[in-house]
Amino acid sequence: MAAAPPSVRAPEGVPDSRGLNLFDADPSYRGLLELHLEPKLCAHLLPHFTQLGAMAGAELDELALSADRNPSVLNGQKVEKHPDYRKLEEVAFGKYGLAAMSHRGGVLDWPEPMPPAAKYALTYLYVQAEFGVCCPLSMTDALTRTIRKFADPALVARYLPGLTSQDMDALTQGAMFMTEQQAGSDVGGITTTARKQGEQWALTGDKWFCSNADAGLALVLARPESAPHGTAGLSLFLLPRTLPDGSANRYRILRLKDKLGTRAMPSGEIKLEGALAWLVGDPRQGFKQIADMINMSRLSNGMRAAGLMRRALTEALFVARRRAAFGKPLIELPLMRRQLLKLMLPAEAARSMMFYTAN
Repeated sequence: MAAAPPSVRAPEGVPDSRGLNLFDADPSYRGLLELHLEPKLCAHLLPHFTQLGAMAGAELDELALSADRNPSVLNGQKVEKHPDYRKLEEVAFGKYGLAAMSHRGGVLDWPEPMPPAAKYALTYLYVQAEFGVCCPLSMTDALTRTIRKFADPALVARYLPGLTSQDMDALTQGAMFMTEQQAGSDVGGITTTARKQGEQWALTGDKWFCSNADAGLALVLARPESAPHGTAGLSLFLLPRTLPDGSANRYRILRLKDKLGTRAMPSGEIKLEGALAWLVGDPRQGFKQIADMINMSRLSNGMRAAGLMRRALTEALFVARRRAAFGKPLIELPLMRRQLLKLMLPAEAARSMMFYTAN
C-alpha cells in the first residue's frame, strides 16, 4: 500500500484509524449476515468479507482519496481516468464481481447467481472506502437486470457476456441517459426523438446529466416520431458506444461535470446525433421499463448511504475509545455515549432496511 500523502494524515495526538479492518470493527454486521444469508453461502463469503474489510480500511481508502483528488478528464472523446480510479474499478468489477454476481454463477467461486442480499452486503462494505465507483457498478448491474427482463433475447445474448465479465478488458459497463435540461424530475418533458432506421432507431437530442458517460451501453429514453406527449409517449432504447461493426456510434460527450462529490467518476453532457440504438420491450411502456432500472439504482443509493453512515460511526467509535478527556476515554463520558447512540441507531436502521428491501 502506498503511503498516505502528509496532507491527509491525522494531526499529532488524534487517533488515526488508517489500516483498520472495517468488517472486524463492526461485529454486529456478522450477525446480520447470518440472519439474511443462507448458512452455506454465508460461511463461504465470510473470508471474503474479512479480506474486503481489510482492503476498505487501507488500500481502497488510499486509492479513493487519490482518485477524488484526480478527477477523470475528457480528451477528445476519450475519458481518461486516473490509474487509482481504475484500480478501484478492478476490485469492484473484477476481483469481487459485484456487478456480475446476481446474473451468473462462478463469482467468488460460488456456483450459482447470488441473491441480491449478498451483493448489497459486500458492496455496503466496499462503499465505506469508495462511493463513486459504486454508481457505474450499480448501473451496470441494473441495466443487465432490465434488459434481461424486457429486451429481445438475441440482444441480451449479444451483450450479457460483456456486462457480467470480470475481465476488465472484456467488461462492458452500463449507464442510464435520461435527464435533459427541461426534463429532470418531469421525465415526460423529454424531447429526444427516435426515428426508425431499418432494425434500429436513430436517436437525436441532448442529455444533460449522464453518469458513467463513457459506458459501453446505456439505456436511453426517447420519443418516437408521432408518439404522444408525456411519459406515455416515451420508449426505451439500448444505446451502444461502439457499433457492431466496430465504428463509434453517432453521439458526443460535450463535457464532463465539475461535481462536488464522486469527482473521479465521469458524469457528462451528451449530444445524440442520430445515434443508433435498439428498441427495448414494448414501445408504449418505455418509462415503466426504465423505472425498473431506476428502482434498482435507488436501492443501491440507499445501500451506499447506509455504508457511509456506518463508516462515520466506525470512525467516531474509534476516536471515542482512544482519546481521553477528564481522565477517562471519551466513550465513558455520558454525553459522548448519548451522542454515539444518536449516530448508531439510524445507522443500524438504515442497513436493516437495506437487507429488508433486498430480500
